[in-house]
Amino acid sequence: MPPAPRSPFQYAIVRVVPRIERGECLNVGVVLHARTRDFLGMRVALDEARLRALSPDTDPAPLRAQLDGMMRIAAGEPSAGPIARLPFPQRFHQLVAPSSTALQTSAVHTGVCDDPEAMLEHLHGRLVL
Repeated sequence: MPPAPRSPFQYAIVRVVPRIERGECLNVGVVLHARTRDFLGMRVALDEARLRALSPDTDPAPLRAQLDGMMRIAAGEPSAGPIARLPFPQRFHQLVAPSSTALQTSAVHTGVCDDPEAMLEHLHGRLVL
C-alpha cells in the first residue's frame, strides 16, 4: 500500500500579550488544523516564571482559564459551548480570530506534513517550549 499523501495544514501561535501598549509577547501554544485529515489540535504551556519576568503584575490564573477554554474548544468538548460543537474548520477559525485581549494568535501559517499530530508536537516544541 503506498504511503498516504502529504497533507496541507494551517497553524497559528498562541501568545500572551500582558501589556498591549508594549507589544511584548510570550508564546504559550500552537493550534493546528489539517482539513484533509479532519484534524484540529492544540498544545499549550504557560511558563509562569517567564511570564513573571515579562510582566510581574500579570496574574496567570485567568490566562490558564482562557487557555483551558481554548483547548476544550479545539478538542470539541460539547460542554465548552456552541463554538466547540462546530466542525473542525470553523472551530479553527474561531480560535485564531484576531483579538485585542491578553491572549492573541499570530498570523496563520501553512505547510504540508505526513502526520498532523507529530507536526503539532514539533511546532509546540520548537515555538513554545
